[in-house]
Amino acid sequence: MTHSDQDDHPAASASSKDILAATPSSVGIVDLDSIDRQIVAELQADGRMTNVELARRTGISAPPCLRRVRRLEEIGVIEGYHADVDAGKLGWSLVFFALIGLESQKGSVLEAFEAEVAGWAEVRECHMIRGGGDFLVRLVARDAAHQNYLTKNLTDLDHVVRVQTLQTIRTSIDRAGVPV
Repeated sequence: MTHSDQDDHPAASASSKDILAATPSSVGIVDLDSIDRQIVAELQADGRMTNVELARRTGISAPPCLRRVRRLEEIGVIEGYHADVDAGKLGWSLVFFALIGLESQKGSVLEAFEAEVAGWAEVRECHMIRGGGDFLVRLVARDAAHQNYLTKNLTDLDHVVRVQTLQTIRTSIDRAGVPV
């Protein structure tokens, strides 16, 4: 882009601050105060914490703490409580990702793929993506033969034209939750 082209395209010369200011805000973001944020952070770190301990850590008494937790559950900030398990000790020795390409991005095709893999116990995550494919799916398998079986089944699904698998060798970071 030449200098004269930049003059014709205001976004080309806009600062990143200007671009962020012009970006529409995300729908559904909940405004939390510092105590709610601390409650969420504490529960992400230890979902089994008692309400009394949570109240102590956040500096409020137990009854308002419990009301805040219930409200965070009701508005969907807290969606559930889960145990972290060692997949290998349960026989799931392999983790792999499958980059899926579909023949079309029509809504019915995308929804059919999502519905199909949602029924597979081995599928742990399914993300519609932009760039390089249509979906990124994280799966677990018991061994290499099981991984091959799952890959073949993905390849055989209606509308799937490409499956590229990536096997995890080591996971160095696997954080639950999000920064609060």
